[in-house]
Amino acid sequence: MFIVNLIYKVELQKIDEHLEAHVKFLDEQYKKGYFLASGPKVPRNGGVILANVDDKDELENIIGKDPFKKHDLALYEVIEFIPRKTTEELAFLRNG
Repeated sequence: MFIVNLIYKVELQKIDEHLEAHVKFLDEQYKKGYFLASGPKVPRNGGVILANVDDKDELENIIGKDPFKKHDLALYEVIEFIPRKTTEELAFLRNG
């Protein structure tokens, strides 16, 4: 499992110009089962994505399709972790 921490590199006006395409990208990843949660940070200087993919290379390929990445609008910090404890609704994520 991965946490993707987005940090905006440009002003919010530029982010908003590409927001609709970014949301469409997110929707596609949700349909494929890759993303579990996402949203803007507070204050709005980036966002966070919770991703459930097999490995970091696969996630990097997915991120490469994000309009924010394609237009060099955000930095992407990818953090891998092993969910040992979850709510019962997310029990399928536990590893080990």
